[in-house]
Amino acid sequence: MSLFFAYLAVTAIFVLTPGSTTAVVVKNTLQGGHRAGLATALGAALANSTHATLAGLGLWVLVGRWPAALDAIRLGGAAYLAWLGLKSLARAWPHRAAAPARAMGGTAGAIAHRPSFMEGLTLNLLNPAVVSFYVAVVPTFVPEPPPRFYFAALASAHVSMALACHSAWSTAFHVLRRIFARPLVRIGFELATAAALLWLAARVVGRL
Repeated sequence: MSLFFAYLAVTAIFVLTPGSTTAVVVKNTLQGGHRAGLATALGAALANSTHATLAGLGLWVLVGRWPAALDAIRLGGAAYLAWLGLKSLARAWPHRAAAPARAMGGTAGAIAHRPSFMEGLTLNLLNPAVVSFYVAVVPTFVPEPPPRFYFAALASAHVSMALACHSAWSTAFHVLRRIFARPLVRIGFELATAAALLWLAARVVGRL
């Protein structure tokens, strides 16, 4: 049982550290409201569950035997982060600021939930940190011989903790939407988001 609590402590640090998923959850919350942020969080949770399932089936063992697979995931994740960053950069241009359909804080301009969900899903499917977590971290907390459904319990703990954390970010930033609806604040936020996502993309590429 002490091993399980140690795993929970490590997982808590992992999910509480803001990263690319947190940035996209915050971005979509400020643009589309609480539901858009939650949709992003749910998409990320489904991706985490997919990685957990692949790891449980032993498929992610191939990553250890074929390191190029992890490099391919890193490259795909970096490209997607860069694309999201360029989208934020495009929205920061003055001619976009007046577009009511995308204005932060507006009710008619709320981002559709499906694109937000797909952003969270795609981002975490291509997130090398999640893959590395299930390949390198989780196995160290599995005792020998492992109890039945023990890996499923570890995976469920990670997925639920990450979902709760991302949902909390969405709830917290939803109350700030009116502040970010101001044109200059909105443009500054889009530029900051673009810089953060492009920096994260460059950081991922730098690890190849």
